Amino acid sequence: MPVILRWRGHRFLFYSREIGEPPHIHVLKDAKQLKVWLADIRVARNVGFATHEVNDILGVVAENRRKFLEAWNDYFGN
Repeated sequence: MPVILRWRGHRFLFYSREIGEPPHIHVLKDAKQLKVWLADIRVARNVGFATHEVNDILGVVAENRRKFLEAWNDYFGN
């Protein structure tokens, strides 16, 4: 589970077993988890984050989208 970025206690990562899924990033903090598709920076799943937290996280994903996609492609060989 490569962690690509840490921000304000959040871990931005992907799981190594997710071969075949479109590029996305998971964001974990405490018992909360968010999954964001990288193609269009859209929430795939939210467990526990409030709307304002999701909006802040989506901003971070947008700022780091290229970095996340490069990490995804390097890891999965796309």
